[in-house]
Amino acid sequence: MQVRLIAENSGGEKTYAVIFGKGDEVLSGLTEFAEREKLTAGHFTAIGALQGARFGWFDAGQKAYRDIPINQPVELIALIGDVGVVNGAPQIHAHGAVGFPDGKVRGGHLLQAFAWPTLEVFFTSCPATLVKVEDKETDLFLFELNA
Repeated sequence: MQVRLIAENSGGEKTYAVIFGKGDEVLSGLTEFAEREKLTAGHFTAIGALQGARFGWFDAGQKAYRDIPINQPVELIALIGDVGVVNGAPQIHAHGAVGFPDGKVRGGHLLQAFAWPTLEVFFTSCPATLVKVEDKETDLFLFELNA
């Protein structure tokens, strides 16, 4: 993974290019990046291609994500997400869609993905802190803007 700061404004907002190479795991890489830069709020978009991935959809009855496995090379049509703080550490939340050779699309909540040959992320960090707290009904960590 390569990272370069490409813009910074006087209000403290920064934009980074975060480029994943062959075989890099995306979610762990984004988490590592957010931890290293001490990000407490922000958002990102990405495009590229993957050699495989695992998306999910949230099953409220089970309070768990159900797997949507992607076991072949695909185009990453779009990946969008944000970062907030959970228990003092940055947490990445991302959703994406991938395209298959026949034009079919699958996607959902990103659980794991491996870039191949590249994934291009543009990540904007904000100087504020946005905190996520556990929602007892779902066991998910959700933004609480008054925290």
